[in-house]
Amino acid sequence: MSGHRVGLDVDSVRRQLVRTYETLRGSAIDVRPFRPADDGTLATFSVPSDEEIVERYWVNAPFAYVVLTYDDEESKHRYYAVEPDVEGFEATLLDRVRNDIRDPLLYRDDQGDSEEAIVTEELKALLEQYGVEVDMNTFYTLRYYLLRDFRGYDRIDPLMHDPHIEDISCDGYDLPIFVYHDRYTDVETNVTYEQPELDDYVIRLAQRSGRHISVGEPVLGTTLPDGSRVELALGEEVTPRGSAFTIRKYAEEPYTPIDLIEFGTFSVEQMAYLWLCIENNKSLIFAGGTASGKTTSMNAVSMFIPPRAKVLSIEDTRELALYHDNWLSSVTRERLHEGADIDMYDLLRSALRHRPEFIIVGEVRGEEAMTLFQAMNTGHTTFSTMHADSIETVINRLENEPINVPRAMVQSLDLLCVQALIRIEGQRVRRSRAIGEIGGIDQRTGELDYSNAFTWQAEQDAFQRHDSNLLDEIQDERGWTRTQLLEELRDRRRFLRFLLDRSVTDYRQFTALVNEYYSHPDRVMDRVEAELDGD
Repeated sequence: MSGHRVGLDVDSVRRQLVRTYETLRGSAIDVRPFRPADDGTLATFSVPSDEEIVERYWVNAPFAYVVLTYDDEESKHRYYAVEPDVEGFEATLLDRVRNDIRDPLLYRDDQGDSEEAIVTEELKALLEQYGVEVDMNTFYTLRYYLLRDFRGYDRIDPLMHDPHIEDISCDGYDLPIFVYHDRYTDVETNVTYEQPELDDYVIRLAQRSGRHISVGEPVLGTTLPDGSRVELALGEEVTPRGSAFTIRKYAEEPYTPIDLIEFGTFSVEQMAYLWLCIENNKSLIFAGGTASGKTTSMNAVSMFIPPRAKVLSIEDTRELALYHDNWLSSVTRERLHEGADIDMYDLLRSALRHRPEFIIVGEVRGEEAMTLFQAMNTGHTTFSTMHADSIETVINRLENEPINVPRAMVQSLDLLCVQALIRIEGQRVRRSRAIGEIGGIDQRTGELDYSNAFTWQAEQDAFQRHDSNLLDEIQDERGWTRTQLLEELRDRRRFLRFLLDRSVTDYRQFTALVNEYYSHPDRVMDRVEAELDGD
């Protein structure tokens, strides 16, 4: 036993002596920006013999890129995340640097320094301490993987950087990760995780979101620091093929009404109609199935809210992004070490005390719906979403368990927009299937009346307009003539078409222009007319 201890002590002393020698010997590395023309290509890719490249683009230039191929025999696309090559000496060096750089990164607190600058400095110091001289190709390869693993998202980091990816799905051990690509839909990638790595990664994702996952509580839904929604499962108890995760990426730049018109989700005429309704404080619900774009559309039309109106939003996970000065955002919280849960019902009750003019609720599915409809009945304008595939289904869900909103209160809702994710010519697209207006209760049948202001015609992939009782109501409330109402709608259509022709899709610019329209509509329309006449 004592001989074994002596052997360990000798090994420890030997390692300390080697490290001291390396530190004294040292080296000097002149770090400069990476120049692909001089330093060469970091990442290389060989096309499989039975596949052909259909697209290639950078996701983290000049370090990582994506290659999409097509396998004609299997009739499917494949997605390759291509990262810097690392093998032999570089792989050994990377393993050592990973271990030695943990503590400096963990305990260093440099306010104002970027993560890239901190990692660059610490990596340079370590390599000089080792006495290793490396070229810029090797230095930036090591730096890439350190940033990816410690500050990024490990192997899926290229996928998280890809703006064309909406969802990332890992279904278990040793299984290829799938992504939903906005051009190629569901695609298999070359990224996989083995069992211990995947278990560790799921735990790390939970920790990055400030939450905890364990074998005792193996399922967790949470939000990552960048706002992406993630559903995690640890081990094989609830997911027999092993730990799993699904990430719904958060778009830092939200879609505007112009984006939705370009996508064909709505027409210019529909957007002008929704704009006029929102301006005149009409409450609405967006309904649809999973991934039908409900929240995206609600966020987009919320950009029509008049400037300076007080807006309060309530969500389970942060998804809304408004460029609005008077906006109070709130998010639910599960109980931590002490205290109580703060759910949507609690936040909604608190919201009413803030005296907002517009209340935006991420999704209604329980007792908070009653409070939401009470807010509608007391003069607040509310926007929300629901899982339902038709106007009838929305009404049925509202009136029955577990929501149970009385029919007399449901009629305070003005608009229902039903969306769907459908397939047209092999492409999955989102369409507004119907925009319905809620009427009163039929005295004869006792049922709630509703009518369609717009419907989508699948055969022509076009939207059909119908008569609108809500526009008649707005006309009466504003004291307009029919001509004035039609002129208001026409001006908004021309304004939106003007922005569409000029591809004004930045949400800050779009909101600023809408706000300018509210302040000086005549001046704005004169400018629009002049520019349209000059085209």
